[in-house]
Amino acid sequence: MYVSRIIGIVVMIATAACTSDDGPVPPQVGTNACSIDGQKQFVLDQMRNVYLWNDVLPETIDLAAFPTPEALLDHLISFQPLDNFSYIDLAAADAQFFGEGRYEGFGFSSRFEAADDLRFTRVFAASPANTAGFARGQRVVMLNGRTIAEVEAAEGVSALFSLPTLDFTIRRPDGSEFTAAVEQGMVTIDPLPQFRIIDRPDGTSYGYLELATFISTADSALAEVFATFQQAGVTDVIIDLRYNGGGLVLTTELLGDYLGGGVGPGTVFSRTLFNENNAFANRTEFFEQLVHSINVSRLVVIASANTASASELVTNAMFPHTDVSIVGTTTLGKPVGQLGIEFCDKILRPTSFETVNSLDEGRYFDGLPADCNAADDLSIPVGDDADPNMLAAVTLLDTGACPVAAGSAVQSKPLVRLPAERARGKPWQELTGAW
Repeated sequence: MYVSRIIGIVVMIATAACTSDDGPVPPQVGTNACSIDGQKQFVLDQMRNVYLWNDVLPETIDLAAFPTPEALLDHLISFQPLDNFSYIDLAAADAQFFGEGRYEGFGFSSRFEAADDLRFTRVFAASPANTAGFARGQRVVMLNGRTIAEVEAAEGVSALFSLPTLDFTIRRPDGSEFTAAVEQGMVTIDPLPQFRIIDRPDGTSYGYLELATFISTADSALAEVFATFQQAGVTDVIIDLRYNGGGLVLTTELLGDYLGGGVGPGTVFSRTLFNENNAFANRTEFFEQLVHSINVSRLVVIASANTASASELVTNAMFPHTDVSIVGTTTLGKPVGQLGIEFCDKILRPTSFETVNSLDEGRYFDGLPADCNAADDLSIPVGDDADPNMLAAVTLLDTGACPVAAGSAVQSKPLVRLPAERARGKPWQELTGAW
């Protein structure tokens, strides 16, 4: 049986067997649907039907030329250079991540500071990486006895990060090193690691929250955060999305509702637009007034090249309605989302729609630019008072201007992304850069 889920950026509008009014309906397939040939045919049918750029696909495809549906998908999306997002994954793993925030892995995210300088950006609590003593800012010196330069010249670090067990040699900030053999295990991502009230000398207060990903387990946490903000009389908010690669659109819309207490119900938050064949599925999302909605007068988003999809959606959607500034670096540039279409034991997520705000502004494939440049200093905890991004955000709210030091810092130390942080096929890799 094939099940269609509209999950885009990812958006879960409906879960229905082929008959939802909320999105395109998958075509029927033959009785051998779960054979390799049947799966390839299904993927091709879906891409011709719901793919946002289905007009670029070739008219004829030799299915026999591709050994798997995954190989076929890679070929099909090669006709659209903008698409680094469509993928196929196991349906059970997909549901586990979006529903529970859990995945099988080591429990860290990382980036290259230089060609051979690989650092941990985050280590998730109670993960195998955390148990091994890994921490933000530590340098990965060797993997399975080889230097990072050697690994990168061969198969690449992402290939080794996919192994079930791996020997790490780690260098601490003080120069000392240790080696740990780590086995993948169950990792649970806290979607909202921290929030706080920042009291200023003039008696005003700013609200700060770090949002790691837009998944359903964030919903109750957001309610707690905004209840606290509301009680404190917060109207200026800093949202830290520097490592947030997206997630559920329903959670994104929920965040917009909490921020838009002064916008008024019935005002357009965003529009979702499908290809011409599926224009009937186009939808408009409106702001709703929630119990703990606040009237945000100024919104500062901390962003990086890892900030994508749902994170960009909520930022772009708020532009017409309040004073929005971006601190950090330019975002990834993903103004599109994916349907989630289950088949056999897998789920196909083709890029299927774009989103625009109430002014029809979108299509930011080059990313949303930062108003104040600031470095992500891995030697300082995320959200710390000394964090350059926090300093820039608070200074901007205090003075209306960017601190000069933050801008110069990012120029001297550009962020170089780990290629695997845009990996397709695992939502926790695409949305959080997590291994």
